[in-house]
This record gives sequence, structure tokens and C-alpha cells, in this order.
Amino acid sequence: MKIKLGDMAPVFSLPDQNGKTHNLSDYKGKWVLLYFYPKDDTPGCTKEACGVRDAFPKFKKMNAVVFGVSADLVVKHKKFTEKYTLPFILLSDENKDIIKKYGVWAKKKFMGREYMGILRTSFLINPKGEIAKIYEQVKPEKHAEEVLKDLQTLQKET
Repeated sequence: MKIKLGDMAPVFSLPDQNGKTHNLSDYKGKWVLLYFYPKDDTPGCTKEACGVRDAFPKFKKMNAVVFGVSADLVVKHKKFTEKYTLPFILLSDENKDIIKKYGVWAKKKFMGREYMGILRTSFLINPKGEIAKIYEQVKPEKHAEEVLKDLQTLQKET
């Protein structure tokens, strides 16, 4: 099932880097950036996370919550957030349930080898819980600014 703009965002209940469980329903009334990434502490994922970290005060100012999601263990997320002083929440989806619900578990190619992995994709969820924007083939170093620009536009429209 492919998620489309305007769809209700699939609900989730996942542990963060400190073991605290977060449910999407707890954030109704707020904008939510849900960004999926392949693996903690790898070059692209680190660039993306640090870009979001550096722009985080702007996300807060816009009343937006940021969740990074990968299949890494809670303990790996904790090390990653501490190493790069990440101020936002990283969710651990070890079983890939939510990763699959959002349709970001797919066949990937790297150096001629095919394998299953997490697509670097983000979803901007509006305060009603609907998918307001989908970002595919995310450019890690530009992603945070791109989302903030869209958030500004979308907030003016609502």
C-alpha cells in the first residue's frame, strides 16, 4: 500500500533513544516530521541528522515535532544522539512494522548489489494527522531547510 498526500498517517507506537514510547496520536494538533533513514552514524544519515539538529530551533518555533526512524536498536540511537548532540527524538523500529506501513522498506541497489533496506524518505504530517507532504530521494544536507520552507508555506495555508 502506497501512502498518498491527504491520507491519514499510519499510527505508530515506538520506543525512543531513552526507551520512552511515543504514539503518533500523542502529537495531534502539532506538525510532525517523520523521517526514515537507513542507519545510525553512517555518512548520509549523520549529515541529515546534523542538518535537522542545526535547524531544530526553527522546527520548535513552528510548533513541529521531529522523529527520526530506523531499525537500529534503542541503545544505538542513544549513542548516536549523544555523539552528535541530537535534540530530537529517534524512534527504534526493530521489527520494521512502521517502516513497512509507511512503504519505505524496499529493494535497494548499491555497487551492483541488490538488497532490502530503508529508503531515505520523510513525511510531513499536519495537525489533523494527515500526510501533508512526502519527500522521496531526500538530499541529507538540504533536507531540514527544504522541510522548513514547506512547513512555512503549509502553515500559512491552514
